[in-house]
Amino acid sequence: MRILVLVAVVLAATAAGVAWVHEEEPDWYLRARYPLEYEQLVRANARRHDLDPALVAAMIYAESRFDPNARSEAGAVGLMQVLPETAEFIARKTGGEDFVQADLRDPEINVRYGTWLLDYLRDYYEGDVSAALAAYHAGPGNVDAWRRANQGIAFPETEAYVREVERVRRVYEHAYREQLRE
Repeated sequence: MRILVLVAVVLAATAAGVAWVHEEEPDWYLRARYPLEYEQLVRANARRHDLDPALVAAMIYAESRFDPNARSEAGAVGLMQVLPETAEFIARKTGGEDFVQADLRDPEINVRYGTWLLDYLRDYYEGDVSAALAAYHAGPGNVDAWRRANQGIAFPETEAYVREVERVRRVYEHAYREQLRE
């Protein structure tokens, strides 16, 4: 019942045109609008790869809205929208021999693979998290080509993705500061 009241308040505030700035938005509103699920998986895998848990949560929100059964038109699967061929690459690199595509619907495996990939890309781009996010979304080949041409992100949807993840990361840092710390 409490969640229904909370949802009703959020919907009413949104319909009334309430547009709080994140620092001014009440935590209850942010939590209703930006849920956090699988927080143990988020924290554990972020810690394993020295990633900000708010960044991992923001990516999951942007990729799947925390739906473990999400599937993109491109064939990406699960919470962090990992492509099956990318998952096979990750499985080989991490010693996994029994990988099957259905494993990507398992939140534990999906978040483990997604955070491994983000860590790999962050290292590849020498700590540049924005470049790593762009590569996560558009592929490292595209990001490498953009960088060689000395240009910014050439795909509008990838640019929007990076901005969205960075914005939502700030929301999760603010709204879930206690839950995302250990």
